[in-house]
Amino acid sequence: MGSMLSDLSFWTLAGSAVVIGITHTILGPDHYMPFVALSRARQWKISKTIRLTLLCGLGHVASSVIIGFVGIIAGVSVGSLEFIESFRGDIAGWLLIIFGAIYLAWALRKAGKRRSHSHAHVHSDGTIHKHHHDHAGDHAHPHVEENLANNSHKPLAAWSLFVIFIFGPCEALIPLFLYPAAQQNWYWCLGVVLAFSLATVGTMLVAVFALTRGLSFLRLPSMERWGQVLAAAIILLCGLAIQVGL
Repeated sequence: MGSMLSDLSFWTLAGSAVVIGITHTILGPDHYMPFVALSRARQWKISKTIRLTLLCGLGHVASSVIIGFVGIIAGVSVGSLEFIESFRGDIAGWLLIIFGAIYLAWALRKAGKRRSHSHAHVHSDGTIHKHHHDHAGDHAHPHVEENLANNSHKPLAAWSLFVIFIFGPCEALIPLFLYPAAQQNWYWCLGVVLAFSLATVGTMLVAVFALTRGLSFLRLPSMERWGQVLAAAIILLCGLAIQVGL
């Protein structure tokens, strides 16, 4: 009977970890909207977007797990751990705001240069045609297939998100594994951490994949010019939402 109650308690705790992991991820758009926005604006392949989401999600959860275990071993109180996680949340929010603001300023400047106009072009055989160009880069002849519209080869945006997610806390995880850890039941503790991690990262991946795939069917001519502005604004708003407690 005691063994049944013990098993029931573990599955109740693990089930709670799954539900809380899914809920806190869905209710926090900062867990998935920055990836969706950057993927659309910078024309990333879905495979790259998913890999980045997975990397950031694992870093997001792992940082809280490490801090939690170090705190438990060092005998830090629950209140102190929650304070540390709250402080890390403030840092992550401000980093998103700073990243979003800098990205927005750059995107607006770039969008301003993309106002196109046409020029007549005369070939050596006497053929005349017009083509449009902007001032985002050197004049490019339309017959030369170059991708000047995005800088997807540059990893700065991806690494910036990774660093921000390392600072991002999982406050909901701390109370979940404190109970088994306090009783030195490390198998339960590991099970709860795995359940929460799989639920959180899995929900991030599903949300990013679904939204990215859905938006890929939406064709808007203005996205080429204003897509990065929109992405930057979304990232900035996610950071502001964290700071105001949404």
